[in-house]
Amino acid sequence: MFLNAALRYTLLALSTLALPATTALQAQRLPGGVHPEHYSLTLTPDLQAATFIGTEYIDLTLEAPSTTITLNAAEIKFLSVMATIGDSVPKSQAAIVTLDAAKEQATFTFAKELPAGKITLQISYTGILNDKLRGFYLSKTKARNYAVTQFEPTDARRAYPSFDEPALKATYDISLVIDGADTAIANTNLVSDTPGPIAGKHTLKFATTPKMSTYLVAFLVGDFKCTSGKADGVPIRACSTPDKVEMTKFAVESAEYILHYYNNYFGIKYPMPKLDMIALPDFEAGAMENFGCITYRETDLLVDARMGSIPAKKRVAVVVAHEMAHQWFGDMVTMQWWDNLWLNEGFATWMETKPVAKWKPEWNFPQDDAQDLDNTLNLDSQKTTRTIRARAETPGEINEMFDGIAYGKAGAVLGMVENYLGEEVFRQGVHNYLQAHLYANATAEDFWDAQTANSHLPVDKIMESFVTQPGVPLLDLSEKKSGQVPIAQSRFFLSPTSTGNTAQRWTLPVCIKTTNKPICRLLTPQDSVLPLSADIGMQFLYANANGKGYYRTAYTPQQFNAIVAKAETTLTPSERIDLVGDRWALVRSGQSTVGDYLNLVLALKSDSNAAVLDNALYKVATIDTRIANDDDRTQLAAVLRRELSPIYTALGKPTKNESFDRQQLRALLFETLGTAKDPVVLAEARQLTDRAFADPNHKDKTLDPILTDAAVAITTSNGDTVLYEKILAASKDSRDPGQQSDALRNLARFCDPTLVTRTLDYAVSGQVRNQDSWIVLAMLLKNRVTRDQTWNYIQQNWDKVHAQFTTNSGVRVVAATGSFCSANQRDEVISFFAAHKVDASERTLSKAIDSINDCIHLRTAQQPSLHQWLETQPKQ
Repeated sequence: MFLNAALRYTLLALSTLALPATTALQAQRLPGGVHPEHYSLTLTPDLQAATFIGTEYIDLTLEAPSTTITLNAAEIKFLSVMATIGDSVPKSQAAIVTLDAAKEQATFTFAKELPAGKITLQISYTGILNDKLRGFYLSKTKARNYAVTQFEPTDARRAYPSFDEPALKATYDISLVIDGADTAIANTNLVSDTPGPIAGKHTLKFATTPKMSTYLVAFLVGDFKCTSGKADGVPIRACSTPDKVEMTKFAVESAEYILHYYNNYFGIKYPMPKLDMIALPDFEAGAMENFGCITYRETDLLVDARMGSIPAKKRVAVVVAHEMAHQWFGDMVTMQWWDNLWLNEGFATWMETKPVAKWKPEWNFPQDDAQDLDNTLNLDSQKTTRTIRARAETPGEINEMFDGIAYGKAGAVLGMVENYLGEEVFRQGVHNYLQAHLYANATAEDFWDAQTANSHLPVDKIMESFVTQPGVPLLDLSEKKSGQVPIAQSRFFLSPTSTGNTAQRWTLPVCIKTTNKPICRLLTPQDSVLPLSADIGMQFLYANANGKGYYRTAYTPQQFNAIVAKAETTLTPSERIDLVGDRWALVRSGQSTVGDYLNLVLALKSDSNAAVLDNALYKVATIDTRIANDDDRTQLAAVLRRELSPIYTALGKPTKNESFDRQQLRALLFETLGTAKDPVVLAEARQLTDRAFADPNHKDKTLDPILTDAAVAITTSNGDTVLYEKILAASKDSRDPGQQSDALRNLARFCDPTLVTRTLDYAVSGQVRNQDSWIVLAMLLKNRVTRDQTWNYIQQNWDKVHAQFTTNSGVRVVAATGSFCSANQRDEVISFFAAHKVDASERTLSKAIDSINDCIHLRTAQQPSLHQWLETQPKQ
């Protein structure tokens, strides 16, 4: 499953909090002793009544004689259940069904004991096509309804009674009885299409699947239209509602390149007879890796192949690569249980940029990876975090595992180990791991044992160190002595008020860049020095070569000054992003000052790489919103105008065929100066915005799409009613999902109180899809100008706000309250959510409170330093 970066970081499960005793939670697991082997499913959905009828045969093996069989079922009404024993002279008996709604289980009780061995269950049942974006559910457009599925992690049980645990793999035969004008898509290829058995309907039967987990099954019903392609003999389709099929071409092009890349990289051919990718109008996550039938949000699959911006294409390509990586990691080889979810999501996150970076090297994916790593380190350095492998027994706990640790941290640790071993050695270890567990399940130990055996290096010690411990290492370096660099290791916390165990130690590779070739050394918990050759020059030492290490670094003043002096000539862009991230983290932890950080930003202000400057300026924006008072903000804006305006001017106007990096750099400086109220930029932004809305069909080839997006963002924050009406209309235009999504976000940038109220009313009116309405609320809560008004609105209109929440979106609104920065507002948040519960949000609320407390401390500690630094700056 793909979660975008923002969600990965807001949905961190706070697993260090106390949980109930494991005995009660273990009861939600199935009792065992039953092994499903094959499911035959026939489903007949009624898209108007929002119901379906199911007929199911489950071939299974009982380990021991039993009078009961328990499986998972939720929102299912059983009509009949029969068990058949034997093949030649079968014997059948009916079951009494007992439901346990709290455990989402059904127990079948038989009058006569079933013998050990082969059994076939025949089940007739009905279900609902719900509106909760999970299970078998309705997705709607203005033209019609669609019936679609989303089963990960524990919602296959809402579509068919099943042994809904990842280790209980089986094969599937799927048939769908649907309206005559409709079509269907499932995991495998269509093998027959016959009329009936109901008048006006036809039955579509799909080929038998390989062994797979329940959560990877998928079937979709509607009038989908597709674009077709092929790679390595595998048919590939990208599908959508009929009005958007022209926007599926780029996804097919991406998948063709990626599938060939993965076949070569893994050394194991893609196993399914076809690959379908389907954009769904209503979809909770970013995408879902159903085996051979990947489903997506429209914004993550659909883009205009000719006119779409590079950022939009990058997003589609990365999401496609992430989900296709799952066809190997997760689908062919699946984690044994959800506590090792990282074996799915960490691998796919680590892999998602590899093929696209090879295909489009000019799109600067290494810098994207470095920025993601910086964000993940900040996430994992907070007071409340969790281990990569963590206990998860209930559906609620399992859902909480889909967070920035399972995705970002796990992926980053894999990247660190790959950097240590070398790409080819690591690739061979990956192949060996996959080959040993094809169509089966695996554990963390299976992976790191395979890498250790292949590399003959202590990968098991490194991986176990990071998988079983929470948090981030801090490496504190001293000056070189006798060919060695003294080094102290501790656990790093972003807030100095955190009371966690700083005495933690890790086994980790530390890769050093000096004036010579980078070298890697293994640091163990017992080590206090890094041994280096005596001939290695030490006038310059950077302790994270390639920027892949999962740690923060603190240098001596002499070491740090030497690094900064050579940063642009000696460090790669990824390493410079790491340098900036480390320095800002030390500010937040109280080990450096805002003034020191701003000096570093000014030293790097002319950096030619957009991602480096973006990373630096993003943190300056945090200083503006979380530390500065009103007078400080005015002075800080003046500094930004003075320092950055000449750099922006020197870039000149956009030109044909200029690099993506230069486009990004211009747009970044433009938006930063616009936020700093540069009058020339504000005027230019308004002109670009007017031109963009006068050209809805994108015929003006002189408009740079990245710069235009920045212009709209600037103008909307100062926008009037006339512009608001244009943005509002664009947010209702579904022809281009990407532009519609951008318009919705731009609505949340308006700051005029009357327009903010209109936006809030619109977000909870039902006109915005409930998968998206939370975005508006969260953005308005995070903007210091609109925060108070939004919070008051949420409290006063709670019933309407709460009605828009899906299974997961309410948690995201709770997380956004962490943007407050005062004791009074913290207490309000605690009090309100104590009386107005949001499902599965207890841990997220605790994290939001931690964030508020950290901000209060940061502002108190660093505002004097900021003021002092600003006083040293020339006055305009």
